[in-house]
Parts: sequence; structure tokens; C-alpha cells
Amino acid sequence: MARSLWANGIRKRDILQNAYGYGLFTGAHGFEKGAQKIGAMVITISSGNTKRQLTIMKDFSTTVLVCTPSYSLYMAETAEFMGFDPLKDFNLKIGCFGAEAWSEEMRTSVEKRWGITAHEHYGLTEIIGPGVVSECECKKLHVNADHFFPEVINPDTGETLPHGEEGELVFTTLTKEAFPVLRFRTRDLAVLYEEKCECGRTLPIQSRIKGRSDDMMKVKGVIVFPSQIEAALIQVKDISDNYQIIKSKRGDITTLSVEVEPSVKRWKEGDIDALEKQAGEEIFSILNLHVPVKVVEPNSIPRSIGKAVRVVER
Repeated sequence: MARSLWANGIRKRDILQNAYGYGLFTGAHGFEKGAQKIGAMVITISSGNTKRQLTIMKDFSTTVLVCTPSYSLYMAETAEFMGFDPLKDFNLKIGCFGAEAWSEEMRTSVEKRWGITAHEHYGLTEIIGPGVVSECECKKLHVNADHFFPEVINPDTGETLPHGEEGELVFTTLTKEAFPVLRFRTRDLAVLYEEKCECGRTLPIQSRIKGRSDDMMKVKGVIVFPSQIEAALIQVKDISDNYQIIKSKRGDITTLSVEVEPSVKRWKEGDIDALEKQAGEEIFSILNLHVPVKVVEPNSIPRSIGKAVRVVER
């Protein structure tokens, strides 16, 4: 983790606010110990109590925020509600985010809201937690392959695929003693590359997660991942970062609909039908599939202090 955080640009002078939940979840402890090894100050605040998080962040001049990407957006939303400007009233420079899937479009949104550089951390509790894969300053994901041996397989046949082909990630631990795993199937879909990175690191490069094989939904013959719908919704100017995908199944037929929140200003303007139509067109442009969109009242979709619940089955 010290290696991973150093690659993000974290140094001894930084103040890292650790907003992952402390408990049996490995994430908070991994980030804390890695940052301390670098010599950075760690605020072990844990998750929740968002207004207190922001007060501490302002008073301590936090430079690094560690949490899920969806929670960082909720923190920005709460900061604005409290009368703060996330771009001007805080000292944040770097965000270290993980524990849930997030699109490149969401990364852009987080960076724009906070004025920071957002880095991805990929790990699994079964493997060790955080520290398996993380980004360098060039925003390329490097596998710590001296500790975790990566492979990509065909999820249907188990066949090992060559570098450059998309498939399911499989990891074998090389140095873990108490709970080693051999060829652990992650269900996450990605690509491994052998190319050299501009940062100079020689560790293998992994693509961002394209989706999970068990998150994949087949609707009217079309393969759909939640991240594709997120990428479409972020293109719509007056829609907030809060949405839920409603999955319904009758017999063998799966149907999807989406509930989204508009900005408060847009909600007051009315003409919600036009906003629903625009969001539906953006989804169609990516999926070539008509998915009904319903705009609901601002702040009506439940917020999460950890992993956001994006898909709801009804």
C-alpha cells in the first residue's frame, strides 16, 4: 500500500483522511498502514457522519481523501448544502477511491467537483484487500505482480487468454502466508497488457474493470453492464450523480428501468418529461436499447456511506 500510495503522489507532508469504514473491512486498515509507512499523517475518521467529515477536512486542511467514489460525490453535495465551495474552501489535492465499480465519466465528475486528481485502487478482500492493483501518475493501473500473479481467462471455458484480450481476472497470491489462494476467480472483466508505461514502472498494466460477469444483465438480447448506464447518465447536464437501476424479472424476461435525480434548480423548472427523454436517448446511444427513465424528486434516492447500491431488484 505504501508503494501504491506513493505512485498516487502521496508524500510525508500529506494529511490523509481515511473515510473507509473501520471494522473487519480490510480497506481502511490497508490505506492507514500504507500512508503511515510513507510518513503521512492519517485522520482515522472512518465512514459516516458526513457533516463532521467535512468539518474535520476543513479544520485539518486534509490533502488526500480516501473513500468510495460515490461517497466522495455525496460529500461534495453535502458541502454545498452546508454553504461550502468544494473547489475553494478545502485543501484537497488527491483522491484515492475504490471498493466499487466507477466509470471514467464518474472520475471526471469527481475531479471536477473537488478540483483533485482521482486515482483508482483495485483489490479484493479474498486476496488481501487494497494493494493488489493501483494507479501511477499516468493513471495506468499496475498490478503488484511480485505479490499477486495475474491471469485473464475465458469466463465460460476457463481457458487462459493472451495479454490484450478481455476476460475474467484470476489472481494467485505469491507471498501471502495465512490465507494463500490459488487461481482465485474474481468475476471482474478486464484486460492485461505487456506494454511499457510512461511512468517507468515495469509492473504489468491492467485495464479498468469493464464490469462483473455476475453484474452482466441480458435484456432483449443485449448485454448490459451498470457502468454503461452510468456513463450515459453523466452526459446529461441537469442530472445529479444519484441514480438507481431497477431490474425486474417476469419468468425468463428481464426488464430494466432507471430512476434518476435532477438538480434542485432543474426540478423547480419543471418540464421533467424532456429531461427523461434526453436521459433515455443517451442510454440508447450507448446500448442501442430503450430503457425507461423516471426522474424522481431530489434527495429521494437513498445515499450510502460505503458502496452505493446501484441495481435494485423488484
